[in-house]
Amino acid sequence: MQLNLLKRRHRNLKVLLSIGGWTYSSNFAPAASGPAGRKNFADTAVTLLKDCGFDGLDIDWEYPTNEREADDFVALLRACREALDAYASTQRLPKGTFQLTVACPAGPQNYKRLKIREMDAYLDFWNLMAYDYAGSWDQRAGHQANMFPSEKCPEATPFSTQAAVDHYVTCGVARGKLVVGCPLYGRAFVGVEGNGRPGNKYTGGVGEGSWENGVWDWKALPRQGSKVHLDEEHIASWSFDDKTRTMVSFDDGTIVKMKADWVKKDRLGGVMWWESSSDRKVGEGSAIEHVEGHLHDKLEKRPNIISYPQSKYQNMRDGYSS
Repeated sequence: MQLNLLKRRHRNLKVLLSIGGWTYSSNFAPAASGPAGRKNFADTAVTLLKDCGFDGLDIDWEYPTNEREADDFVALLRACREALDAYASTQRLPKGTFQLTVACPAGPQNYKRLKIREMDAYLDFWNLMAYDYAGSWDQRAGHQANMFPSEKCPEATPFSTQAAVDHYVTCGVARGKLVVGCPLYGRAFVGVEGNGRPGNKYTGGVGEGSWENGVWDWKALPRQGSKVHLDEEHIASWSFDDKTRTMVSFDDGTIVKMKADWVKKDRLGGVMWWESSSDRKVGEGSAIEHVEGHLHDKLEKRPNIISYPQSKYQNMRDGYSS
């Protein structure tokens, strides 16, 4: 239970259990389709929370495909909120002590299906997955995490974070509840035509990667022999290797800082990353360290929960310390 020991040393740190993700999201629809399934989901999730010492739940359903599933998503969140608050009451803690969040889409084909206003009533914040705007599924190389769209070359920016943020805010989500996701990886395109800029066609696939073809960890970028290009107008960047004609869309350190400044200026809830193991070490150019420095004065200062007397694990019940 190293997480509990870490929470005891850093009392503002909160650890949430994320359930779902791209690989497992096909399991949500049947589980959320009726009251019994939703209650079982919520009850078992809260059991994991109280056994292992989490501070909340994050629901990552990618994605409801129709109006019925969108309604079921709202009902599932309601069941989770009620189960979390019921457990809090047994510990004489106020409602809302344990957090409930979602990982939410930045593409209009998915976020327009959600019942955002109804979902928001049960959520503490939204983790906007503002990445994967372009990749191996596209015919053209593009920016995968740009903040703003390009009018001169729309092919370079299939989506934009600004458009997604505007939609959620219009649907009633407070700006302070929107957490902007940033990629700690880059997406590659090989054989990019023309000047090697985003928006051009590519003919050589996506090439190798750190753990998946065409996907490079942030700590492995830029690749040797490539030159980094900044697009400060749209808050995006990429690297290009003239010899292999390989373009990699990723957030350069300058863009990382610009995104943090934009989040702060726009009074948004913060920044999250997918995923931290791809970052450089602290003191060696860490992206997370850069952003923490920019947002340090805005970080939440609310104590976490370290007492879990109903846990099935004796050391957790006893409140062990380091």
